[in-house]
Amino acid sequence: MDEELSYAEMLEIPVETVTVSRKEKRRKTQESDNDLKEKVVEKVNDRMQDAYDPLYAESTPIEREEKPVSAKNKGAKRLLFAEFAAVCALCAAIFLTNIFVPSSAINTFVRSLFHGNGETATDTRTYHDFTLSPIVNDFEEVELAVSDTGVLSFTAACSVYAPCEGSLVSVNGDSGSGYTVEIKHSDSFSTIISGLDNVYYTVGQTVKSNVPLAYTDGEGAVRVMFYSDGGLINSYTVAENTLAWA
Repeated sequence: MDEELSYAEMLEIPVETVTVSRKEKRRKTQESDNDLKEKVVEKVNDRMQDAYDPLYAESTPIEREEKPVSAKNKGAKRLLFAEFAAVCALCAAIFLTNIFVPSSAINTFVRSLFHGNGETATDTRTYHDFTLSPIVNDFEEVELAVSDTGVLSFTAACSVYAPCEGSLVSVNGDSGSGYTVEIKHSDSFSTIISGLDNVYYTVGQTVKSNVPLAYTDGEGAVRVMFYSDGGLINSYTVAENTLAWA
């Protein structure tokens, strides 16, 4: 504008008569910018409305189809439940038999599992390490006899006791012919008693010397034999129903 006024003064033209006109470049620029924005917006809107354009697809929740439980899965669950019930029943059976039938086969098997397959402790005691107890009650009038080979025998209706504490390893015979029992006191020392009418213990149980082992009705002879390493022991004495090693 200053340049145009200077030019007017040079030509001696009154300033008031000078009309200054400017090109509206800025307005056109703004209009062109506005047109460009409108075109861009319109183009974007067109794309947004295009449902097949993957770049502007609408986000919709994914619907997952719930698969019905197959018969195979139901069968597996039933089998698992049946196995669990069987384990519970087995545990209950072991518990009950352990209380009422401690010497049963299943308890023996379970004990062997818990004890493992390792070597068991050895009992190296000899018969000299044991103190003999009376075979019959002191209040019973029973005549005991000992043979030269070391077999002790008597005939009377009375209770029969073990001479030493030990484990009952076998019971043979029946009520008609009489029972024969074997008591293991150590790895080398054992006792065999025959001619019994009733036996109060079962195989595997611990026998006490102060608790009756069996009963005899007095109709047949009862025989007691002591063994050391498989050989019959005859080195003991009997005095008034009391036994002692010689």
